[in-house]
Amino acid sequence: MAIWRGTGVAAVNYPTGMNLGGDPSQALVHSTPTGNFMVTLSSVDLGQGLKQVMAQICAETIGVPTEQVIIDTADTDTGPHCMGTFASRGTHRIGNAVIQAAKEARQVMLEVAAEALEVDAADLDTDGTGNIHVKGAPQKAISIFDTALTAHFKLGRSISGRGMFLVPRSFPETETGAMKPSTCYAHACTVAEVDVDDETGEVTVISVKNVFEIGRALNPRMVEQQLVGGSWMGISHALYETTEPYYPNREHGGTDFNEYLMPGPGDLAETEIIVLERPAADGPYGAKGPGEMCANPQIPAVANAIFDAVGVRVDTLPITPERILRALKEQRAGAV
Repeated sequence: MAIWRGTGVAAVNYPTGMNLGGDPSQALVHSTPTGNFMVTLSSVDLGQGLKQVMAQICAETIGVPTEQVIIDTADTDTGPHCMGTFASRGTHRIGNAVIQAAKEARQVMLEVAAEALEVDAADLDTDGTGNIHVKGAPQKAISIFDTALTAHFKLGRSISGRGMFLVPRSFPETETGAMKPSTCYAHACTVAEVDVDDETGEVTVISVKNVFEIGRALNPRMVEQQLVGGSWMGISHALYETTEPYYPNREHGGTDFNEYLMPGPGDLAETEIIVLERPAADGPYGAKGPGEMCANPQIPAVANAIFDAVGVRVDTLPITPERILRALKEQRAGAV
């Protein structure tokens, strides 16, 4: 009996969103009298950082500091329509809608500033710190704060914009069934290294190296955190998480999430993340959707590493010690 080491590789691609009915999302942007900007969405932040990224996208488009943008994820009764937070579509679909709305709001803002400065709106630009100035003449400027006051209290205008991102629906070809379910795809490759004890069936993940191509990382630190967490989730799916079967019968199974098996801190492998940026042509500032994909390639990579270590292919998740031992037993019986 011995401990065997194996290495496994797996690569995946993952669609951003689902082109079923156009996969639409809408956004509204408006300025407060003090020059802050409110983004109203029906999209939900599940903890992946949607609010932060939408604030960055809006701020970049309008030309103000991110701190001047407030994200209101209301609900489907009071907010504009959104298909939902699923299919890794949040940054791509909702971000594009926010860009459209922010562009419209920016144009109104520049028109108000142009009237205050007595210049043409096309001659104005923002400095990213809260001011609007004449191109080539930064001394001739007005603050966004004063611009908002002018709009609300002098001109009676609303600095606001509406945005909607809608992908043209793709219908299957009659003869082949071919269609285009998504507009862009993210990609990933994982290399997993494991030790397998052929006496107990226990698997120890030594290291996991992940390369992700995600279009563009709009917030690199948040992307890294999401990808590391996803990698650990992938290992958990591969080796731990299940509700059944329990041996010898179902009565021995867990009854709540306190008994649901997941890896603890001591079970997590050394993890490396490499991010490749290849901007998507239709992504908001080039971004794609890495959300769900981040937990996918680790599963087949671990399965391949186990095969490399002890020569058995387990195709049912999770890959438990019992399943490995049964596969080894069958392998030995077949060799006799």
